[in-house]
Amino acid sequence: MVFRILNHPCMPGMKPTWSWWMIVLMCSWIRFARILLSIFASIFIRPDVKTPMANEANPCPCDIGHRLDYGGMGQEVQVEHIKAYVTRSPVDAGKAVIVVQDIFGWQLSNTRYMADMIAGNGYTTIVPDFFVGQEPWDPAGDWSTFPEWLKSRNARKINREVDAVLRYLKQQCHAQKIGIVGFCWGGIVVHHVMTTYPEVRAGVSVYGIIRDSEDVYNLKNPTLFIFAENDAVIPLEQVSILIQKLKEHCIVNYQVKTFSGQTHGFVHRKREDCSPADKPYIEEARRNLIEWLNKYI
Repeated sequence: MVFRILNHPCMPGMKPTWSWWMIVLMCSWIRFARILLSIFASIFIRPDVKTPMANEANPCPCDIGHRLDYGGMGQEVQVEHIKAYVTRSPVDAGKAVIVVQDIFGWQLSNTRYMADMIAGNGYTTIVPDFFVGQEPWDPAGDWSTFPEWLKSRNARKINREVDAVLRYLKQQCHAQKIGIVGFCWGGIVVHHVMTTYPEVRAGVSVYGIIRDSEDVYNLKNPTLFIFAENDAVIPLEQVSILIQKLKEHCIVNYQVKTFSGQTHGFVHRKREDCSPADKPYIEEARRNLIEWLNKYI
């Protein structure tokens, strides 16, 4: 094989050596690699997006938090006009719990994980699609459009869906005692249900936004409220107002518990293995949730 080596164009008359030629080739490859890298960066890397650390606080509604890689133990069923995720209790004790989604929808793996956890404690659980087929909020969506999106998903206008779910639990699951748990948007649903449905024996509202009006404090049955100290959505002043109003108007058992150092979504949207310092609070909140259901259902 014959290689023809040309004179360097910038140095006429100079006959290049093999070592010099290899240096030229290496420099050319480095320049080529840099060009490829810049093209890759321009296509796949957005300079305006910062990747959070695994244990960085993930407040909602600005962030979906840690999406669990979880398949689920239940199955999807049709409940009259809505779909739902149902997990049967390994022990048929005639007890059921409605688990209400947050803004990210009934198919979020984190919510199904919580439903399955509750089911493992002796309850048939159901996660209904309270958005009735409407799209859940997209974590990458434009938050300026959120108020408009929320108008068609009023957490206090879900009686038709609640009625359908109650019929299903009684007729198809033979539930005699029913409770309800909800997260974020679902926490508002819990508050509404516990002031409207005496047949629901116990409720747990997990960081549900509070509305300061007289009609939301007349609870029909025992309700546990769980909040986070560093919740960007629900200021502690609102929690204080809730406590005061409940003292004035509520005649059934209730408890309001605020967890130190935690953010919105910590109970179901934060992985304890990614946030070791938060693990005791996450476990305590989940334990409190189960204990409340066990006590009153």
